[in-house]
Amino acid sequence: MSDFFQIAIDGPVAAGKGTVSRLLAQKLGFLYVDTGAMYRATALLAIRHEIDLNDEDKVVAILKKSKLEMRNPLPPDEIDGRLTTVILDGEDVSWAIRTQECSEGSSKVAVLKKLRKVLVAKQQEIAKSQDVVMEGRDITFRVLPEADLKIFLTASIKARAERRHTQYLIKGMNNTLEEVIEEIKERDERDTKRKTDPLHITTDDWVLDTSDLSIEEVVDTIAQRVRKIQKQK
Repeated sequence: MSDFFQIAIDGPVAAGKGTVSRLLAQKLGFLYVDTGAMYRATALLAIRHEIDLNDEDKVVAILKKSKLEMRNPLPPDEIDGRLTTVILDGEDVSWAIRTQECSEGSSKVAVLKKLRKVLVAKQQEIAKSQDVVMEGRDITFRVLPEADLKIFLTASIKARAERRHTQYLIKGMNNTLEEVIEEIKERDERDTKRKTDPLHITTDDWVLDTSDLSIEEVVDTIAQRVRKIQKQK
């Protein structure tokens, strides 16, 4: 068990993990770690260098040569709707990694065992140095299996698709709700059936369905449980 408080949050795409984790971290004064952004940044690296996303050795090699940093957004310029600030070789790529191409690419590179090993080690080091809220799709069972609080955050496909559709509209993207539903289903299929660390619920996960809850309600519910655990420690 770490000397610092660790909150591990897993769950399917568009379940609200990023927003909930960011607001929860703010509320508790913890560092928010968006592990998915690391895979997205890796995909962006490979795409920019025209590397085949399935070529594990080349993808890992380019990642090791690059400097990947993450931090909570700094005011005023970085308070623009982003959940975390991602710096890749000195460049702010926080929005560049949020494209559909990087989303699909991150799912592809996430199955690469050597790459996952490199990023998991980095994530674990971060969690050893400070209180964290870390979210992704393998945090509760791979990255922080001994976390103080492990949560599987989920929601119905309809609720998740509507949230993602709204995000796309805000960004000026014209995907239809039907297209987003299919996208969600395909992503779920990849995440739950991948050979390396497939998304799943562990026996000690707290399963929290957010379908009928507001973001504020979810954050408050988790914060209450965190404070209860802190009092017991």
